[in-house]
Amino acid sequence: MIDLDWTGFLMGFVSGGVVGAVYFAGLALSIRLALRAARPTALLLTSSALRITMVLGLGWLAAQGGPANLAGFAMAFLLARVAAIAMARPERGAA
Repeated sequence: MIDLDWTGFLMGFVSGGVVGAVYFAGLALSIRLALRAARPTALLLTSSALRITMVLGLGWLAAQGGPANLAGFAMAFLLARVAAIAMARPERGAA
């Protein structure tokens, strides 16, 4: 039977959830600002570079704790993505 480091998994899950929330909140903010900006491309490229660097850097740190940490981090980030998409979709019947 495979032993799973549940403490490491939980630490990775919590950190992945926080990183996912910050990532998608930053995405939402940058989209709102870009809609009013004179140079939206520069704003979106800068925002994207910062958010991607954050995810890769903190994901790398999670991976240093072992595969359970990385699995928890990735799972929580994916769940944050699903939640962000669900929140961004318009309600049924709304036009």
